[in-house]
Amino acid sequence: MRGQRYPEPTVGGLVLNRRGELLLVRSPKWRKRYTVPGGHVELGETLIDALKRELKEEVGLSVEGAELLIVQEAIFSGEFYRRRHFIFFDYMCRSRSSSVKVDGVEITGFKWVRPETALTMRIDTFTRRSVEALLERLHERP
Repeated sequence: MRGQRYPEPTVGGLVLNRRGELLLVRSPKWRKRYTVPGGHVELGETLIDALKRELKEEVGLSVEGAELLIVQEAIFSGEFYRRRHFIFFDYMCRSRSSSVKVDGVEITGFKWVRPETALTMRIDTFTRRSVEALLERLHERP
């Protein structure tokens, strides 16, 4: 826990493309599981601004229509590569582009999948809950 004195607020994007597919990324930090792109909120930054910045940095996508989907706590999860306490603010958002650019370090791969398919993949627990919340939200809409 060295260096961490408080929980870290983070944002994640459940990004849907024009075909309704969900972007999942593979991260070594999550023991090579698929997860959603996102990252830390910087001091003085709104959650939405952090989300847009992180998605641009991590996967090269601009997003619109961000809606808060779920808030979760990850307290020393064994799925993460080190002992950390996070508060996740995950958003549903859309991208007009499906052209993803990953850095090969923080994110080593990606897939666009039907949201239902994501639940059959090797994803972390928090992503699973977020995808379930996404499916509920999508089924609420006409």
